[in-house]
Amino acid sequence: MPVEIRVPSMGESIIEATVVRWLKKEGETFATGDELVELETDKANNSFEAEYGGVLEKIVRKEGETVHVNDVLALVTESGSTATAVNGTAPKPESAPALTVEQATSAAVENGRPAPHTTPLADKVAKDKGVDPRRIAGTGAGGKVTREDVEKAVQTVTPVAAATPRVETASVPPSLPPAAKPAIAPAGTADREERIPMSRMRQVIASHLKEAQNTAAMLTTFNEVDMTAIMDLRKRRNEAFEKRNGIKIGFMSFFTKAVIGGLKAFPYLNAEIQGAEIVVKKYYDIGIAVGAAEGLVVPVLRDADKKSFADIEKSIKDLAERARSKKLALTELMGGSFTITNGGIFGSLMSTPILNYPQVGILGMHKIQERPMVVEGQIVIRPMMYLALSYDHRIVDGSEAVRFLVRVKELLEDPESLLLEG
Repeated sequence: MPVEIRVPSMGESIIEATVVRWLKKEGETFATGDELVELETDKANNSFEAEYGGVLEKIVRKEGETVHVNDVLALVTESGSTATAVNGTAPKPESAPALTVEQATSAAVENGRPAPHTTPLADKVAKDKGVDPRRIAGTGAGGKVTREDVEKAVQTVTPVAAATPRVETASVPPSLPPAAKPAIAPAGTADREERIPMSRMRQVIASHLKEAQNTAAMLTTFNEVDMTAIMDLRKRRNEAFEKRNGIKIGFMSFFTKAVIGGLKAFPYLNAEIQGAEIVVKKYYDIGIAVGAAEGLVVPVLRDADKKSFADIEKSIKDLAERARSKKLALTELMGGSFTITNGGIFGSLMSTPILNYPQVGILGMHKIQERPMVVEGQIVIRPMMYLALSYDHRIVDGSEAVRFLVRVKELLEDPESLLLEG
């Protein structure tokens, strides 16, 4: 009997992925440890290995399709042992032919049965469309109502009020407004435009950033830092540092240490909101934004407060290289208590970074530029950098954000103090 290969759990908050490519063809034999399929999530691309040998009998979900956790990806014949699914679940017994969404919906309603539970994404789409998910038959794993089920049902099921108790009687529109038709491009523009499908990662990055804007009360405060002391220290110590540690000392280790010093002084910037509670984190997992071909990713530097300058530099280099080659593990992209992003490497002089939600603070670094400054009554030329702190005003007050940024500035302008304060 064929065995189902299902989409495994891919980590915290990840509920769907895109099938990027199959690494084996139908009818092809594979061995234990062979990579079978590559899936793309909002965080990374991951190849999944076979836990046993066998033959790939049928590919159920094609390249480019969206899949959810526990969806069936393919059917295989296992060689030499009792059939067990790749994700550890036993094969399901043969079931009766599946009903259409319309048939199953009618049957469920007539018999008074509750509909199967929904995926989080399906639940959101159902609410947006004004459809009661209890009236929709699920075709997903375990009978779950999927997003596709909801979208099909929109065409056949009359929208009803949201399935929550109400005292008042809500009026229900008789039908949904017709979907807007796509604009027709003027004749002769085919050679002037190119349509490129958004990758799964790019779609979710867009959704994640919009969620941050819609949820947080986001403000940005600015300051500037004189980089003279850090640049002098690097000039004097870089050669010896590289000989001893095998890596040059960069700017990011100074900023990481300075941010940790600021977070220790103002702990609400190292927190997040969960319901009606503020969760203050007593650890310092610093996200370092890295620009990759598919978009910005934020690998996390765990327990950064316990790392030396050399450890920070080595860790950041390793994370950045693996982020760009899509070799990061999902766990390396999860969590984080505060984020640092450096637009200066691309030439940005000033920007307002968007929060990496649910974090409540992000520090933006920018281009170092020589500017005339007044120091002790004299005009001097100094290498200056603008700093930007975006923060969630729901739990971080303006004065607290300003003082945090001033503290970061003080530590950077006196880098020796980072050995004590960072």
